[in-house]
Amino acid sequence: MPTTVPAYGKEAAGRLASMADVTASDGALRRFLHGLPGVDAVGLQARAATLGTRSIKTTAKAYAIDLAISMIDLTTLEGADTPGKVRALCAKGIHPDPLDRTTPKVAAICVYPDMVATAKEALTGSGIHVASVATAFPAGRAALPVKLADTRDAVAAGADEIDMVIDRGAFLSGRYMSVFEEIKQVKEACRREDGSSAHLKVIFETGELQTYDNVRRVSWLAMLAGADFIKTSTGKVAVNATPPVTLLMLEAVRDFHAATGVQVGVKPAGGIRTTKDALKYLVMVNETLGEEWLTADWFRFGASSLLNDLLMQRQKLGTGRYSGPDYVTVD
Repeated sequence: MPTTVPAYGKEAAGRLASMADVTASDGALRRFLHGLPGVDAVGLQARAATLGTRSIKTTAKAYAIDLAISMIDLTTLEGADTPGKVRALCAKGIHPDPLDRTTPKVAAICVYPDMVATAKEALTGSGIHVASVATAFPAGRAALPVKLADTRDAVAAGADEIDMVIDRGAFLSGRYMSVFEEIKQVKEACRREDGSSAHLKVIFETGELQTYDNVRRVSWLAMLAGADFIKTSTGKVAVNATPPVTLLMLEAVRDFHAATGVQVGVKPAGGIRTTKDALKYLVMVNETLGEEWLTADWFRFGASSLLNDLLMQRQKLGTGRYSGPDYVTVD
């Protein structure tokens, strides 16, 4: 089924409209973003580290593992991707553990735009979404008409979700309105002929943004522009998702929701490979945003190798034995 962006309630729409002055001009947007509270880096890192020490055992751990599996955007974004590889990944997403059909399905399969139709066909009737990177992923170095065409092509091919990358050069040089308008136009390009829209995830590439203050600013900028999700990284640079950066984005989502009534999702991506790491992120979501965000509708993991470790840990909890890497398929 196509993903439909939920309509805002009257109260939320009104509160969001009340912030229209913030984006009325480049100067107003700059004043707002630079007026956000500065980030206490030491405090942020200490808070993330403290949340990472929470222990989850037995029944709660089994539930958390299944929840994490259901939140994965199972991803292949390689130049050597083939239709056969994409179909195999879709099959794994539907039945992550063929020997245990109680294993949850993943949330989405994420591919390049030219593989969307293949994934869509392979996932027919599964309920799993097709996500597609667009806007000249991963660098984002292309003219806006090219980025919009890239997005429209993916949506026309059946993408339920679009993962766009921002123009980091524009953001770092202070051209905030340029980034804001680009996000708005890409969101419009996500609209289908029937009036529904693919969800828009906005990727910041936080490893290139230099400061925590920039992460807070870009989070607010993207949400003001209409992002349905904010996402840390492409997974294609040296520094990807980290607990402090993700915690900061969760706090921005919390504050944006308090100010506008609009709920936005979060997706850490890149470098999350173990069950232990995934559970730390779930604790952060619960402690910062609450149970309402603990669903695949509002939190995702962008991952390729994470699923295998979750499956091995799940099997160990169920049987008491650790089967090792040969228990799972190699993607």
